[in-house]
Amino acid sequence: MASVKSISVLGSTGSIGRQALDVVDSFPDRFRVVALACRSSAEEIILQARRFRPQLVAVEEEKAAKTVRETLGRDGMQVVVGSEGIAECAVLPGADIVVAAAAGVAGLAPVWEAVRAGKTVALANKEPLVVAGHLIVMEAARSGSHILPVDSEHSAIFQSLLGQRRESVARVLLTASGGAFRDLDQVALARVTPQQALAHPTWKMGPKVTVDSATLMNKGLELIEARWLFDLRPDMLDVVLHRESIVHSLVEFVDGSVIAHLARPDMRLPIQFALSYPERLPRGDPPPDLAELGGLHFERFDTQRWPCVGLARKAIETGGTAPAALNAGDEVAVEWFLQGKVTFSAIPRIIEHAVTTHEVGAGESVEELLAVDRRVRDVLEEGPARWTS
Repeated sequence: MASVKSISVLGSTGSIGRQALDVVDSFPDRFRVVALACRSSAEEIILQARRFRPQLVAVEEEKAAKTVRETLGRDGMQVVVGSEGIAECAVLPGADIVVAAAAGVAGLAPVWEAVRAGKTVALANKEPLVVAGHLIVMEAARSGSHILPVDSEHSAIFQSLLGQRRESVARVLLTASGGAFRDLDQVALARVTPQQALAHPTWKMGPKVTVDSATLMNKGLELIEARWLFDLRPDMLDVVLHRESIVHSLVEFVDGSVIAHLARPDMRLPIQFALSYPERLPRGDPPPDLAELGGLHFERFDTQRWPCVGLARKAIETGGTAPAALNAGDEVAVEWFLQGKVTFSAIPRIIEHAVTTHEVGAGESVEELLAVDRRVRDVLEEGPARWTS
């Protein structure tokens, strides 16, 4: 009889966290939830906790945590507060797998603690590897932690590389749908609204990731992640446009052959694979019907049209604290755009300013990298008015 895996979900009330719980719900004989953590969504995490009965619940914001504690305390559940509480969920001794789904650079610290504790981390949050990939892979090697990718592109690469010799890999291609504005010209791009940006043609994701998909910064961040996840040189990584979102990534080998990973655009599939690995558990959903699709289309990626990918590439090549500055600039720019304070076209300009005004350091500790994040945000505190012209 197969053993039951215990799961801790960081960011359980976000898009990925909710879908991870859907997977757990589909296989109650294989997974159980031992910890749930969120930033401030009190009502939702109360419902989740009553459904899954975890050992520990963490809420970062104190006001929301008070509500959760008063409610769940009557149910006999333990509720912890603040970043220390989130970290407690990340290192909980009873957790076999930590699902890292908290959005933003705030997700770095708990992932770092989970890796230090030797946990298996199902990584959905881009920022830990973008900001501190060089530190995380070294610490994982020391602690014995395993990092399993949840992003559909990185899960595709991971699955395509199973059983392959790493020296046989020539290049890795990440596919990009092109986002909500893939057919707009530059004039039209300057006029798009946050509501339009959040209407992704194929994926249902959180607001930050959806806007990153529209600017293609998500693909730049994924290049940085892939560099660390799979120990690849920057020149071995590339992007190809693929509108259907059926091929999630491709791996080229030195003999000229290519392995592609195909699946329907459903994040529950890579989440399930990360949780069940090395097994594959059956789902009721059918695989892609290629005859019904009729064709799959690919286009060369235009770096002039989508400058965010070029900025990410430069950050990879520079190394050190450059990716941390890139990520901080992106988080600020996207927040301003969603608030209606800057135009869509201003996003890459804000990110470029954040990177070019940053003095690159070695990034020798998580504390140093988080300090870089704060400094970049301080530099941008002159406000969005600068970028409205």
